[in-house]
Amino acid sequence: MRDDIDRRIVLATQAGLPLVAEPYQAIADAIGVDQAEVIARLENMLSTGKIRRIGLVPNHYALGYKANGMSVWDVPDDVVDLLGERIGKLDFVSHCYRRPRHLPHWPYNLFAMLHGHDRDEVELLVGVIVKILGEANRGHKVLYSKRILKKTGLRLNA
Repeated sequence: MRDDIDRRIVLATQAGLPLVAEPYQAIADAIGVDQAEVIARLENMLSTGKIRRIGLVPNHYALGYKANGMSVWDVPDDVVDLLGERIGKLDFVSHCYRRPRHLPHWPYNLFAMLHGHDRDEVELLVGVIVKILGEANRGHKVLYSKRILKKTGLRLNA
């Protein structure tokens, strides 16, 4: 941490941004600095890698998406990045990334998380990806979530 103000910003945000119209102003009010300083310090922490990102973590179940499936794909290594970018831009894919294969048991190198109201909907979404990948799809599986895991980041003690 740069100093005590950075630490107080992290402590004020580690459970999430305040759910108000002006969250950065609420943080500023809570720690006794102005909003511009909060924003500047967060930008600095992002650019220096002290924090990785500020992002939304939706509760898919609360939104009615009860079927969550990690689709895993075996695609040629020379096109995995290009295809991954295309798949990652689909509105029903929350995250998409490349992972190493672990042959002979795990041939998959492209992962895409899909969310649907039920498994039938997820299977329809898989069909969309099958069409996009075409002949590059050498095999795939869908691994469905069995339970919700609480997603949290770094927690500092006050």
